[in-house]
Amino acid sequence: MLYPRIIPILLIHKKGLVKTQQFREPKYVGDPINAVKIFNEKEVDEIIVIDIDASSNGDEPDYKLIENLAFECRMPLCYGGGIKTVEQAQRIFSLGVEKISVSSAAIKNASIIEQMTERVGSQSVVVVIDARKNPFNNNYEVYTHNGKKATGLNPVDFAVEMEKKGAGEIVINSIDQDGMMQGYDMNLINTIRNAISIPLTVMGGAGSLDHLGEVIKAYGIIGTAAGSLFVFKGKYRAVLINYPTVIEKEELINKYFMSTWINK
Repeated sequence: MLYPRIIPILLIHKKGLVKTQQFREPKYVGDPINAVKIFNEKEVDEIIVIDIDASSNGDEPDYKLIENLAFECRMPLCYGGGIKTVEQAQRIFSLGVEKISVSSAAIKNASIIEQMTERVGSQSVVVVIDARKNPFNNNYEVYTHNGKKATGLNPVDFAVEMEKKGAGEIVINSIDQDGMMQGYDMNLINTIRNAISIPLTVMGGAGSLDHLGEVIKAYGIIGTAAGSLFVFKGKYRAVLINYPTVIEKEELINKYFMSTWINK
């Protein structure tokens, strides 16, 4: 039986592990390789690593860092940042990565998703959509370059297009909720979930296991991803790599998933 996934997000900035709030002011929280080693011991479902510098600066993916991450990872690894070509994607897969995530490259050239899925399979190609709400009309818009560049794209329309191009998964990230630890943007999630049929992972805003549970209760088999929740502890946001224990995870699944979805 398939179950919801609980996924740590690691952001890489200047080769260090950082956390942001609304995509601003990256705070250094440690070494990404050490974080992966700790998450190995905690038996996480999978992990997403995104180099927030690469696409913004037009850099090549950091293949040495990717190789080191893949070598240490004992869970499925999704890597994103700076991937613009099929050749780059294939090189990253050759290093031991299970999935790649693409964002700005797909916006510039949607056909790149078709090309990648033809070479490596749709299950390995993830499209990340960073969205922000316009406070004047409450409409959502897709942004790139760490939330600095508006694209004019509607995230729902873009997600639908990416599914048609062959993407195997969509990751929707709320810029407004990023790092705030006040809960996910459920309205944004709902609009995307109702529009696509491929797997969906959500990120941006988780501050407690109950926030994950709310999404699981509403949508069942879904990926719930978080950054701050798994690198900070307590109201003073002390840096501490953490993840639900086996018992905590079972309780979460039983409370929010099994009780709601098992008989549907």
